[in-house]
Amino acid sequence: MDQDYLDILQQHTAGNPMNSSIRWTYLKPREIVSELLKKGYSVSRNIVRYLLKKHEYVKRKAQKNITMGGHPDRNAQFENITQLKQDYLDAGNPVISMDTKKKELLGTFYRNGSLYTQAAIQTNDHDFPSSATGSVIPHGFYDLKRNTGYITLGTSHDTSEFACDSLFQWWVNEGIIHYPKAKSLLILCDGGGSNSSRHYIFKEDLQKTANALGLEIRIAHYPPYTSKYNPIEHRFFPHVTRACEGVVFDSVETVKTLISRTSTSKGLTTIVHILDKIYETGRKYAADFKEIMPIVFDTHLPKWNYRAIPQE
Repeated sequence: MDQDYLDILQQHTAGNPMNSSIRWTYLKPREIVSELLKKGYSVSRNIVRYLLKKHEYVKRKAQKNITMGGHPDRNAQFENITQLKQDYLDAGNPVISMDTKKKELLGTFYRNGSLYTQAAIQTNDHDFPSSATGSVIPHGFYDLKRNTGYITLGTSHDTSEFACDSLFQWWVNEGIIHYPKAKSLLILCDGGGSNSSRHYIFKEDLQKTANALGLEIRIAHYPPYTSKYNPIEHRFFPHVTRACEGVVFDSVETVKTLISRTSTSKGLTTIVHILDKIYETGRKYAADFKEIMPIVFDTHLPKWNYRAIPQE
């Protein structure tokens, strides 16, 4: 039977052309039972599961770990970020990881996950945006030293102005309280989206924020295709997702309540703030900003490292 089982799998097995040790079958245990019955064996699904395990077929999910691109300065920037983090932490200055979570529709829409209920939760059978009562954009900050998360819930668009307004809210509500003597703030972020390393509108809005706060803001972008290494992606956002599993986002207040529950046994806590402001898309930076901008670029990898120094 063991050999006949292997023969069945051989006919329904695929593999990785770059790694012969990685193989998988698309057959389910009940389908393998049916194939063995055709060969005269009467076995249960438990026996089939035993055979699968015996021959190292374990049920797994695919993992998003293959980097789709690279950059010649990737390692140099990672080394630079490591040094910057250590320098800021040693000096008692805050190190913050920043990113925007996926936009969510508000309404009776299905969301992944399950929870204890006395009756099944009914949701729309299609997720048409036209049926939504609105949308919510969670923009997050993760404090590496204090292991705390801060989410700003926007109800308009994910723009550079929204990202910088979120930063302003984090500083006046959290940052200045816990870092009253800070001389500079280090923000680790991706290179795209509302905080794109290539867009001058983000740099202009960042400079306005530095001026308003009277605080130097240093930006360090992660290289292309490496956003998963941004600390907020694996230290904070997965826990936010878990806290909201299976619950219908029927209002911004519901989203705030759910995300506020985000915590871990290792002490992670979360604060949520709603920013109900309309943001314009397609904004352009001032015509003379590139010529007169006070942004100070580092001599080492300036495209990803620069500072907004507050102006009088």
